[in-house]
Amino acid sequence: MLTSLRRLREAEMDRAAVIHRKAFDERVRWLAGLHTSAEDRAFFRGRVFVECEAWGAFDGELIGFIAFREGWIDQLYVAPDRQREGAGATLLQIAKAASSRLSLWTFQRDAGARRFYEKHGFAAVEQTDGSRNEEREPDVRYCWSAPCAPQFRPRARA
Repeated sequence: MLTSLRRLREAEMDRAAVIHRKAFDERVRWLAGLHTSAEDRAFFRGRVFVECEAWGAFDGELIGFIAFREGWIDQLYVAPDRQREGAGATLLQIAKAASSRLSLWTFQRDAGARRFYEKHGFAAVEQTDGSRNEEREPDVRYCWSAPCAPQFRPRARA
């Protein structure tokens, strides 16, 4: 059960990198082992922590995280044994509350991620052949926009 949410500290980036690798390798097995754990840790400390706002979901220990910046979700991963418990949706709400528009990339073949984002109001807006990403894997860009606030309309007098 999710017990708390908070911004992550730099010292927690190594644990976030482990969660990322486990979830990534399980979800997109055809790309497993793309990076070493040392490369993952360096990426999370030197780029994710520096460029993004990173939040974690905790149940005694870190079980999932989201890393986002203005208009973009860069990372959203939950430990494989803790998925489908609401942590991902709760983390996604943090990014939605911080921005009126969000975009993200996921792989076309990652049906689980695609269903998750579509369930939470994201729409596919672009597909590529993967030639522009590191993995050379066809991907899809999703976008979300906050609903417009209802506008006040005075009632007509009878």
